Amino acid sequence: MVQEFSEQELIRRESLAKLRELGIDPYPAALYPVNTNAAEIAAGFDPEKGNFQEVCIAGRLMSRRIMGAASFGELQDESGRIQIYVKRDEICPEEDKTMYNTVWKKLLDIGDIIGIKGFAFFTQTGQLSVHAKELTLLSKSLRVLPIVKEMDGQVFDAFTDPEMRYRQRYVDLIVNPQVKETFIKRAQIIATMREYFNQAGCLEVETPILQSIPGGATARPFVTHHNALNIPLYLRIANELYLKRLIVGGYNGVYEFAKDFRNEGMDKTHNPEFTCMEIYVAYKDYIWMMEFVEKMLEKISLKVNGTTKVEIAGNTVDFAGPYRRLPILDAIKEYAGVDVKGMAEPDLRATCKKLGVEVEPSMGKGKLIDAIFGEYCEKNLIQPTYIIDYPVEMSPLTKRHRNDPTLTERFELFVCGKELANAYSELNDPIDQFERFEEQAALKSKGDDEAMYIDMDFVRALEYGMPPTSGLGMGIDRLTMFMTGQTAIQDVLFFPQMKPEKIAGSEKSE
Repeated sequence: MVQEFSEQELIRRESLAKLRELGIDPYPAALYPVNTNAAEIAAGFDPEKGNFQEVCIAGRLMSRRIMGAASFGELQDESGRIQIYVKRDEICPEEDKTMYNTVWKKLLDIGDIIGIKGFAFFTQTGQLSVHAKELTLLSKSLRVLPIVKEMDGQVFDAFTDPEMRYRQRYVDLIVNPQVKETFIKRAQIIATMREYFNQAGCLEVETPILQSIPGGATARPFVTHHNALNIPLYLRIANELYLKRLIVGGYNGVYEFAKDFRNEGMDKTHNPEFTCMEIYVAYKDYIWMMEFVEKMLEKISLKVNGTTKVEIAGNTVDFAGPYRRLPILDAIKEYAGVDVKGMAEPDLRATCKKLGVEVEPSMGKGKLIDAIFGEYCEKNLIQPTYIIDYPVEMSPLTKRHRNDPTLTERFELFVCGKELANAYSELNDPIDQFERFEEQAALKSKGDDEAMYIDMDFVRALEYGMPPTSGLGMGIDRLTMFMTGQTAIQDVLFFPQMKPEKIAGSEKSE
């Protein structure tokens, strides 16, 4: 393979060679004893206290202003940026001034990672800085950073193209440091949820990613092959059925932050690989779970944003409970103006046609109702809203409603027109569960490739007896979008799935 380099990249490679000729290792392996960072110095330096006088920091060189025998630069580490002051006779106290005159002034570049040992001080203009007593090259950058420049109120070279940002997230994080905050908040969201569940007495567990039967959701799976066993395996579409097996086994509460995979379309709110949290608690129902979720989301919002109110796509959304509870058939009646309760499949199909809702011949009653709901109702659900009491045909893993056997005890939580969570009073009747699996198998035979498979081992587990249980699944990626005000899932994933990139020179051979 022959790589192709720009003029600036060739110049940097020449600098690399010259550094090596000078006996300077551009990628040293030795430990560098960092003892502070830019933010700590900014927050704590007090010249009257005489602190931060033995500073050792490291980071990326982001700017440099050379003024003869003295220079200023800007160093960026994980916590932020700080000015550095480099004086020739300080870093080169002996006769040899190569480190300043040649290395610092000519062979180092913007983007290089360097280490500075020195002390903190304020310049005559009041700028907090680190006076360098020693400078070390820690890693040579061979590519040019798209450093943002401002001139006459205009911004130049901003790294804003979404495709470039998502493909080269490492560059995005360097030149758009505000992006880091989104991912810090994502980590805080997960940590807060974990703390909340642990305090509720639940156990964090792990379940298989490779599964012989893709269960727990209606979705199209990814298929792979296990060579040693000579069998097809599927990347999990959900972890529900394994977690409920653990409830059968005697745990009262289990949860998992799981990587799930669905071989479906990609858009601003869907990625084929996503993170889902699922939790199952014995001796509870979906009504209890609604209150549990409200308290959790309020806690998360306060932790991440300091308030329960968040700006999302131009809407002020309040995560403080209680949330509205709206039966799905009532929602369709309210927003679509039709009463579909008790309708047979032919009537539902005719209603979809009348409403202009596109449907497929393979769709059964559940998907027809879901299509109407998706077209007419979801967009109206801006504030957190529980859509509850779904028809049996839409919920093959859910317990029938205690007051109406044609419905189930299920809710979905919607925010800003998007589903955030799905929860049930879990079906624990093994006979009913088997019959629902058979109905799903019939849909699959009609061409519905998202219908569930029959999982006889799960039925067998239920036959041993599962206590009344409430379960919840919540998308972590979408929750992060809401809590950080992002409108695209790609902005809350470090490395979203994208079409393969053609890199210059990658298709050539030597």
